[in-house]
Amino acid sequence: MTDSRKPNHRATHTPDTETAWRAFSRQVFADGALDARTKQLIAVAVAHVTQCPDCIDGHTRAAKRAGAEPAELMEAIWVAAEMRAGGAVAHSRHAFASWEAASDSHGRK
Repeated sequence: MTDSRKPNHRATHTPDTETAWRAFSRQVFADGALDARTKQLIAVAVAHVTQCPDCIDGHTRAAKRAGAEPAELMEAIWVAAEMRAGGAVAHSRHAFASWEAASDSHGRK
C-alpha cells in the first residue's frame, strides 16, 4: 500500500505496469471461490510472514472493511506465526544432515 503523501514512483516511471498491477490486485482480492474477507485475512497472515509493515497496515484495514472481526485477525496472525516457526523447526533436519556429513576437528565423520 502506498502513502498518498509520498510520490508514487511506480506510477511515475512505469505507469502501464502500475496500472496492470492495480488491476491484478483488484482481481485477486475480489470475491471468488474465497470471499474478499477471507482473502484479506490470508493477506494479513502472509504480510506477517513476509514482514511487510505497509502490507500489514493496508490489508488489516481492508480486512476490517470486508467485515473481519478482531478475533479472526488475531487467529490469522497466529497461523502465520505457527507457519513461520514451523519452517524453522522443519529445517532442523537440514542442520542435522549437515552435521552428520561434516568432519569434526579430528577428521572424523
